[in-house]
Amino acid sequence: MSAVTVARTQGLFHLVGGGWPLLHPRSFEWVFGPKTDVRLQRATAGLLATTGWSLLRTGPAPESLGQARRAGVGSAVTLPAVDLVCVPLGRIRPTYLLDAAMQAGRPAAWWRYGRPGCGKPRGDARSAPRPR
Repeated sequence: MSAVTVARTQGLFHLVGGGWPLLHPRSFEWVFGPKTDVRLQRATAGLLATTGWSLLRTGPAPESLGQARRAGVGSAVTLPAVDLVCVPLGRIRPTYLLDAAMQAGRPAAWWRYGRPGCGKPRGDARSAPRPR
């Protein structure tokens, strides 16, 4: 796996997750509960879809990967934190804990594959020239 794969996988998840309430709010609210502030729901969905689109467009250049890592880790920490605070308070349905569970491995994936130099092929120690 590479950092680009991590970014694009997360991007697809966010694009679909953000697009759903924008394209079919009735089914979204059937699963996640009715919303009292439609403007906030649309704004959140739009920002999530925008983040997803940006992550999907990640390329192998270091600048692109750095930007994707910041957006990916930031959203992977922020979204579950909101879910884990608001579900126990009864402000949102427990179905949001599914989202939190799906986000749980993303910071680890970014740590494992999203650091500079990760995913690059390593030379075989047996074929490396010996120091003189």
